[in-house]
Amino acid sequence: MSGRGDNSKPKSSGMVDTEPLRRAITGCVRSIAANGEVEVSFANERPGLAGDRIRLPEISRRPTAHELAVTRGLGDSMALRIACHDTAVHANLAPQGSDARTVFDAVEQARIESIGALRMTGVASNLNSMHQEKYAKANFTGIERQEDAPIGEAIAMLVREKLTGVKPPESAGKVLDLWRPFIEDKASGDLDNLRNVIEDQQAFSKVVRRMLSSMQMAEDLASDDSEPEEIDNQNDEEQPSSGETENEEVEEEAGSDAAPAEQSDVADDDMDEGEMDGAEMSDEEMSDESDDHSETPGETRRPNSPFDDFNEKVDYHIFTQEFDEEITAEELCDEAELDRLRAFLDKQLAHLQGAVGRLANRLQRRLMAQQNRSWDFDLEEGYLDPARLVRLIIDPMQPLSFKKERDTQFRDTVVTLVIDNSGSMRGRPITVAATCADILARTLERCGVKVEILGFTTKAWKGGQSRENWLANGKPATPGRLNDLRHIVYKSADAPWRRSRRNLGLMMREGLLKENIDGEALMWAHNRLIARPEQRKILMVISDGAPVDDSTLSVNPGNYLERHLRAVIEQVETKSPVELLAIGIGHDVTRYYRNAVTIVDADELAGAMTEQLAELFADKSSAQGARGARGGRMRRAS
Repeated sequence: MSGRGDNSKPKSSGMVDTEPLRRAITGCVRSIAANGEVEVSFANERPGLAGDRIRLPEISRRPTAHELAVTRGLGDSMALRIACHDTAVHANLAPQGSDARTVFDAVEQARIESIGALRMTGVASNLNSMHQEKYAKANFTGIERQEDAPIGEAIAMLVREKLTGVKPPESAGKVLDLWRPFIEDKASGDLDNLRNVIEDQQAFSKVVRRMLSSMQMAEDLASDDSEPEEIDNQNDEEQPSSGETENEEVEEEAGSDAAPAEQSDVADDDMDEGEMDGAEMSDEEMSDESDDHSETPGETRRPNSPFDDFNEKVDYHIFTQEFDEEITAEELCDEAELDRLRAFLDKQLAHLQGAVGRLANRLQRRLMAQQNRSWDFDLEEGYLDPARLVRLIIDPMQPLSFKKERDTQFRDTVVTLVIDNSGSMRGRPITVAATCADILARTLERCGVKVEILGFTTKAWKGGQSRENWLANGKPATPGRLNDLRHIVYKSADAPWRRSRRNLGLMMREGLLKENIDGEALMWAHNRLIARPEQRKILMVISDGAPVDDSTLSVNPGNYLERHLRAVIEQVETKSPVELLAIGIGHDVTRYYRNAVTIVDADELAGAMTEQLAELFADKSSAQGARGARGGRMRRAS
């Protein structure tokens, strides 16, 4: 309360008129972007950049200095992207792999922001606040291991440090320190050259490509421009339709729209703040995954598994899991042996590469054609459609017309290939399966679809340590599954194809292929897939028949494993968001799977895999989880 002689006014309640702040931020954004037509809006939605439209977070009624700095940093970042980024140059020089593309995009954003930071100290301060907030939300301070640290963000931090001389904020934690020795060891010379070409996007991008090549994350530009031998289009009779025109150009440009933006689960939705990729996004794309600060930043929402307490419900028991193993191909074999086995695999299928490659190329063209943008018009909300504004001049009573971009069904998709590694697959079936998985992984990766390749077998014939344990315990009745599982990860979803290619040669190893317990393998692959952050999940099983394990079936009912497999399949097909399909080699698997195809000859596997995937991606009803639409559908490859 003011006293006598005190002419000061009582303090306000703390409420701030945000309109002048909005006008000031809008003016700054337009000035930095060098474009007075840039539209800036503020909303309680995810920040985004769509053409010349920028959306920033809503300013609270009691804003703090840090909040304003973060908002200004987001605006400065997007404005700098409009002013300093050429989308065509970026798409032309971008690498093909999703992981390499993630790093390439992050480094380009670092270049854009560094230009603004070097020119204006105020912009540098705003950007630093934005990065501090972003890394804090992503919980980077909790990262202690290199495998948990996203390499794309680490490289972007190091590039930003080299260009501006400013170290990452404290909220970045140890992410850069965990990767710094590796990055500087592989690409120290290129890092030092970045400062000289910061203003030339094309020259800068070429240096970044050399960096990625030095770190074995992408091919050299010279080799990347040419099509791989196995995916070279030699099929003259396959002419693209009107919806598949300009496939070569689509292949180069698809990265901005098709490649996944994140490298790891750590860098999830909150990681995208201030790092717009310059490609146009619809309002729905920018708002669907709004930030939820009530969750731990970087944490992925994981649905409940449909297999919780499942074995008890279907009366399936496991005598012991003590001797089961989930192992990578590298742990089962040394590098020299893997190289020898891969060379043997390539030699065995040298005559098949051309045929499989043409099929893979056909699949690639079909998928890339679906990535082309399409729009819905004459809507009540969305983007204002300028092409239809002329109707207002003709008839002022006409309502405004809006448009929205249609969702592409497989932009955010992961595919898991599960290959039966049983003894009955020995010979040509496993050879063709390995090669087809190899080429499909490469093809889908070029289309921006992540692929995981798994295998399942047992550690021993007719039981192993599990059976010995059972015998030592007096052979109790109906022990359930009585063998040691071996689940093999040939290629994880986040690993680039070129690093995992040789792992598939492990299937050629003598003595690897033993028994097959399909039900538990399917549950394992499903649970790995359900934990992925991608929106659409596809599980493809390649097998040659019913599950067989002599040790288990000798002390349990004869249909014990088959009954469990049927129950697992029913659970996935009816209660899981995972889309399941199967290919049987020489044996009818349509009696187990609703969406399945049986092939007589292993040579038909390549065509069956590509056609199944192409039809699945084209099937819109399956993307919406309409299991009934695909129920009972059986096909046989001709």
